Amino acid sequence: MAYFILKNFLLGPILKALFRPWVRGMENIPAHGAVILASNHLSFSDSIFLPLQSRRPVVFLAKSEYFTGRGLKGALTRWFFKATGQLPIDRSGGKASEASLNTGLSVLAQGQVLGIYPEGTRSPDGRLFRGRTGIARMALESKVPVIPVAMIDTEKVQPIGRRFPRIRRIGIIVGEPLDFSRFDGMEGDRVILRAVTDEIMYELMKLSGQEYVDTYASTLKEKRARAR
Repeated sequence: MAYFILKNFLLGPILKALFRPWVRGMENIPAHGAVILASNHLSFSDSIFLPLQSRRPVVFLAKSEYFTGRGLKGALTRWFFKATGQLPIDRSGGKASEASLNTGLSVLAQGQVLGIYPEGTRSPDGRLFRGRTGIARMALESKVPVIPVAMIDTEKVQPIGRRFPRIRRIGIIVGEPLDFSRFDGMEGDRVILRAVTDEIMYELMKLSGQEYVDTYASTLKEKRARAR
């Protein structure tokens, strides 16, 4: 109920009026059935604008830190993420990664739309970075299509580190569904998982027009942090 009210009567109309998002290909998201939306990740606001424009609710797996903040800001952030249907995940790796995978699979088993950022974190400089293979494993185990989604200019609205957004127009391009049924039963093959992930990232590169970098965004962020 909170999701419906926020999208249609409170936050949604205001954001649409301010940012005037343009959209292409939204008809590629099926009206029913489980599907994975694989999006590039330029800004915190990606998780707001994409569900706002989608005809169906989109469940994102959000980092657990968004649900554990203290004080009024922490309470408001926690309320917002819960109200918009986002689920907390631990991104520390190991057993936490397995738990995240199972959380995503449970969303898909319920026939819902699952939003995933294959890069694993926001792009530090606007380029498109190497995808994590978790999305491939999830797609092959659930046997659902993957739809690439390119967010356009959201990094200009809210760059990393900026608290309040700039008012400017943003765009969303939804690509055609990718079918990986030819790899049924191969979700344990690392070579196949990498090939599927790379295919998804290639489609994102074509849709977004971003320069592709064959390294993980988190690796670049760590290098920059050490250099400071």
